[in-house]
Amino acid sequence: MTSHTTPLTLASAAGGHPGFLSPSGVEIAFLLVGLVTLGAAVITVTTRQLVHAALWLVVALGGLAVEYLLLTAEFIAWVQVLIYVGSIVVLLLFGLMLTRAPVGRSPDADSGNRPVALGVAVAAAAALVWVVTDAFRTTWIELDGPAQGSTEVTGAFLFRNWVLPFEALSVLLLAALVGAIVLSRKRDTDADTGTGTAADTKAKATGTKAKAKAKAKAKATGAKAEAPGAETAGTDTKAEARPAPGDRSTPSRARTPREADAPGQEEQR
Repeated sequence: MTSHTTPLTLASAAGGHPGFLSPSGVEIAFLLVGLVTLGAAVITVTTRQLVHAALWLVVALGGLAVEYLLLTAEFIAWVQVLIYVGSIVVLLLFGLMLTRAPVGRSPDADSGNRPVALGVAVAAAAALVWVVTDAFRTTWIELDGPAQGSTEVTGAFLFRNWVLPFEALSVLLLAALVGAIVLSRKRDTDADTGTGTAADTKAKATGTKAKAKAKAKAKATGAKAEAPGAETAGTDTKAEARPAPGDRSTPSRARTPREADAPGQEEQR
């Protein structure tokens, strides 16, 4: 009689909890999200537009976070969102903007080693699938044991057993932050110094050009001032050379030596 009641009890228990969150629904959601994540990852490594690749990487990493949530690994899911989606992708986008990546398709984003890359990717995927399936065959989850994967359990384990490495990582991140600030301030100072030197050189060159223009203008003004005096002197000379209106005599001109000796020769004759 027990053998007959147990299947009925299991069937009634399964029928009492229908809906999308049933095990079959979770498996379907896991499969769909996995396909979307895989497609986004393939587009990320095959597209020639760097900005589009970064955005598709956001989709792929977000899909992994959803997969972790479906596996009830809440802490790992939110760490995935905070670190990878929120930090790594933003760092990549800032790197693309600061390096002035070309808009549109990049000719350098394509490689002739696609067959080799495809072979390596397929081999890595096969190895990962084999490792995961083998782990599921040999590893059993204790349902009655302590909870694992939740934020509370992970935080307690981290701050009780691994507090010293956690603090060391905190100091390392602080040192990296201080170094980044120092480097940025040094670059700003160098940029200001270079700008000031260039401005001083430009001001000196502008002053020299202004002085040269002023000297050339002064010389031109002096030459123009002397020119009217020369014209007046020439006019006076012409006026003296012209005869008076009532005087019909021809103006005197200088005699040549031959003309001066002509009267003496006539007397001798």
